Amino acid sequence: MSPAIQAPRGTFDVLPEDAARRDVVESNARRILTAAGYRRIETPAFEATELFARGVGEATDIVQKEMYTFTDPGGRSLTLRPEGTAPVCRAYLEHGMHKLPQPVKLWYLSSFFRAEAPQRGRYRQFWQIGAEVIGSARPETDAELIVLLHELLESLSIRATLAISSLGTPATRAHYREELKDYLLAHRDELSEEARGRIELNPMRAFDSVDPATRAVMERAPKLLDRLAPEDAEHFAEVRRLLDHAGLAYRVQPTLVRGLDYYTHTLFEFSSDALGAQSGLGGGGRYDGLLEQLGGPPTPACGWAAGVERMLLAGGELPIAPLLVDLYVAIAADDAVAAAFQLARDARRAGLSAQLELSRRTLRRQLAHADRLGARYVAIVAGEERSSLKEMDGGEQQELTTAEVIPAILRARALA
Repeated sequence: MSPAIQAPRGTFDVLPEDAARRDVVESNARRILTAAGYRRIETPAFEATELFARGVGEATDIVQKEMYTFTDPGGRSLTLRPEGTAPVCRAYLEHGMHKLPQPVKLWYLSSFFRAEAPQRGRYRQFWQIGAEVIGSARPETDAELIVLLHELLESLSIRATLAISSLGTPATRAHYREELKDYLLAHRDELSEEARGRIELNPMRAFDSVDPATRAVMERAPKLLDRLAPEDAEHFAEVRRLLDHAGLAYRVQPTLVRGLDYYTHTLFEFSSDALGAQSGLGGGGRYDGLLEQLGGPPTPACGWAAGVERMLLAGGELPIAPLLVDLYVAIAADDAVAAAFQLARDARRAGLSAQLELSRRTLRRQLAHADRLGARYVAIVAGEERSSLKEMDGGEQQELTTAEVIPAILRARALA
C-alpha cells in the first residue's frame, strides 16, 4: 500500500472544530467592521507579479525571498498573493472606485502565501482579516482603524499591547535613510551578516534584527520619529490625541518598522505575549503613495491586517455555539426511505435544522446517535402515513402522519 499523502509543510487543514472557532472570528469582524461602514471585498488568490514588485517593494524580504511565483501557460509571471493591501488597491483602481463617494472603506478575509520558515504562529499558507480606507488623508482615519482592530481583538478576549510610530513622508524618510545608512556603515563590523546585507537596499529593517550585537547598535541609532517635518509631527500628534480620547493605551515605539515599503506616516502594531517569538497579532498604517505607484492618481489610504491563526492562538477558548439540531429523521423500514428523505427536505425548507439518517443503523442506534447530536426531536418514519415524533428531553412520543410532523414541531416551538 502506498504511503498516505500529507499536507505540505507550513500548511494545515481547517477541521470542523477549528472552523467553528474561525466562524466566531469572522462573525465578530463582520459585525464590527460592517457597523462602521466597511464593505467586504475579495481579490484573486494570484495576481501579476509586477503588482507586488511595484507595490510591496523590490528590496523587501517578501519580494526577494518569500513569494510563490510561477509562469503560466501563456508566459505571464503570476504570484500567489503574499499580502492584501496591494490587491485591494489594484481592484480600487481597476473598477473605478475613485468615482464613488470618498473615502471607500473595505474589509476582507482571505488566504495568503509566503515561503517562510514554518513555526508556531507562522505558516506558508495563512489567513488574514484586513480593513482598508482609501481616499482620506485625515488622522481620524488612522485612529478609527486602530480602534476597530482593538475592538476585534477585545471581542475575542485577546489581551494585546499597541505600539505606534510615524514614518513621515517619503521625502523625510529618504533623508533619514541616508543618515541611517551612514550610521550603519560606520558600525558595519558590529552588525550581523543579514543586517550588513540590507544597508543599501533596506537599512531600516536593521531595527527588526534579533541579533544581540545588531540590536545594541540600533539602540544608539538616530530615530526617524525625531526627524519628522512639522506637518507630519502634527498628524501623528492628532492620531495620539484621538487614541487618548478613546481611552486606548499605547506606547510610542520609534524603532517600529514593518516589512513593506509602501507605508508612510502612521504605523502601528498589536502584539501578544501569548504568541511567544511571533508576538505580532496584526497591524498596519498609512500608505499614501501606493496607489500612485500602481498607476493611479495620488490617493491617500490607510489600513491594517491581522492574522486569523495568531488571533486564535492568543484568544484561547471562544464561545462556540452548539450545533443546533431541531429534528433527526430516523428510518424505521426499508420502504420508508423516500418519505423520510422528503420529510428532512421539507423540514429544512420550513426553517428547521434537520438531519437525515444516512447509515441505515438499527433504530436503537439511530436514537442514540440523535441523542449524541443533541436533537430536540426525532421523527421515526415508517412510511408516508405513519410516523412517531419523539421529544428527546422529556421522552414524550406521539403517533402522527408524516405530514403532521413539521406542524407539530413548529407549534411546540411557538409555545416555548
